[in-house]
Amino acid sequence: MFEALSRQDRLLLLKFVCAFAWVDLEVTDAERRFVERLVERLELEPSERAEVERWLSVAPSPQSVEPALIPAEHRRTFIETLRAVIYADGGVDEEERQRFEALKEKLHG
Repeated sequence: MFEALSRQDRLLLLKFVCAFAWVDLEVTDAERRFVERLVERLELEPSERAEVERWLSVAPSPQSVEPALIPAEHRRTFIETLRAVIYADGGVDEEERQRFEALKEKLHG
């Protein structure tokens, strides 16, 4: 699933994942572990890993996670990964659900 992603797309995916982890204004330990496992799986360079750490410390700006940035051929991968991160902490609050549904709607129009 992730093999088809370019380095740039991998970082974009992680930016979206971190943004979704921040929806409830707190990145839980479970969400952080999810991101760390994903970073390992995506085989990021040290500088890229540092960028992801920054996104876990301070949420990415809303403009940097616009649905239009997601390449059409990778929409399914993004949706499935974002679904996984919002469930990583064992529960999905209403804000997370609404943002996820809004993203799906924008991607599938």
